[in-house]
Amino acid sequence: MNEATMKLRNMPTKKLFISYLIPSVLGMLLMAINILVDGIFVSNGIGPDALAGINIAVPIFSILLSISLWIGMGGATLYSISIGENNIQKARSIFTQSFILVVCIVGVLIILGLWKQTELAYLFGANEQILPYVSDYLHIILLFGILYVVENVLSIFIRNDGNPNLAMLGLIVTSILNIIFNYLFIFVYKLGVTGVAYATALSTAIGLLVLLSHFLRKESVLKFIRVKFDYSIVSDILKIGSPSFIVESSAAIIVIAYNITFMHFVGENGVTAYAVVNYLHVVFLMLFISIGAALQPIVSFHYGANLMDRLKAFLKLAINTGIVLGLLILIVGWLYGDIIVSLFGVQSEDVSSYLLKGISLYFIGYLFLAYNLIYAEYYQAIRKIKLSTIIIIARSIVIFLPLLWLLPTAFGTDFIWLAFPIAEAITAFALYICNRRLKSLQPQEMVAIREVSTIKS
Repeated sequence: MNEATMKLRNMPTKKLFISYLIPSVLGMLLMAINILVDGIFVSNGIGPDALAGINIAVPIFSILLSISLWIGMGGATLYSISIGENNIQKARSIFTQSFILVVCIVGVLIILGLWKQTELAYLFGANEQILPYVSDYLHIILLFGILYVVENVLSIFIRNDGNPNLAMLGLIVTSILNIIFNYLFIFVYKLGVTGVAYATALSTAIGLLVLLSHFLRKESVLKFIRVKFDYSIVSDILKIGSPSFIVESSAAIIVIAYNITFMHFVGENGVTAYAVVNYLHVVFLMLFISIGAALQPIVSFHYGANLMDRLKAFLKLAINTGIVLGLLILIVGWLYGDIIVSLFGVQSEDVSSYLLKGISLYFIGYLFLAYNLIYAEYYQAIRKIKLSTIIIIARSIVIFLPLLWLLPTAFGTDFIWLAFPIAEAITAFALYICNRRLKSLQPQEMVAIREVSTIKS
């Protein structure tokens, strides 16, 4: 039993959660600031059409990230459970198969994306005016997309291997360099949207090199080994990781649906206003994801080690942290919305006023988003995949998409912004009622479910 395993078993719950939470939040926070600075640089250095174009292309990141989380979270959950069971060889086999699987899947998708690049841009919501910006950005991101995916997968496994600080460092290096490269490529070398994409690719490559240093650590359990594909393991990786895949792929659907809806009901001013809100949303979403990312390796390890008494304490800590964060975001939006708008250099008074209204309404959703995402992450970490999937599909597809069309049709264009908060609130309320009635978090039931899943496997 190595030092990381002893730490997971014996450290007090609050102290252990914080030791994973701080690196996760700091790393994601810097990456979120990086995304925000990207938007500010693009808006001020290239123009509002470029900002709208990049926002339309942003779903490609959601697609790539969805695949890396699908394989990464599925594999890492199995990896941590195997470490908890003290089965080191199986853990390494899971890691190696996960890595091979994600490279193969993403490689095929990138080839298809480059082949049908223009069609992809129109599918994401581009029009003739914005198409050149979308195409320039998409092309570079697709060319170097494999680096982005590999960095994300390695970061997840490194965190599960007891080294959250290095996972944080990789994100920090990537984020700082991306800000520097963006400034140089946009303001100094005048490379436009292409420069923004190259800045992302180059900073990601250097961040990946930082993460690879993990394999030089003597105490590292994480290693590549020679394996034959075990289809039962691959199947488990895909099943367990499917909620993470749905979270990110549905994020792409949400962005595309919002862009299409704003273009239909409001026009280009609506798309530009949403581009700013979506930049902010990506920032905040990453902070909520960082709480779930801190929770997952702890919960999966304790589930594998059959230490059920500590699980509810970790869940409560994560939920409380997420709700406080959501409340802070809402307060900042209400109090400082005008400052946020000014940072993006929005010149049009129509866009500015519509954007301010959007911030005040859209940000209400953050009160409920943390509750939904953290419960989905928790259920995924203890292999309750159906429950996790239901939460994610309900909030992002089943409830959200009908609201996105019905609200502006019935009540006007301002109500487009409320589709997100209403969908999150309905999901959170339903989830709260189900948890109260079914008492699905009782340790005795989790033990029974774990025994059934063990027998099946």
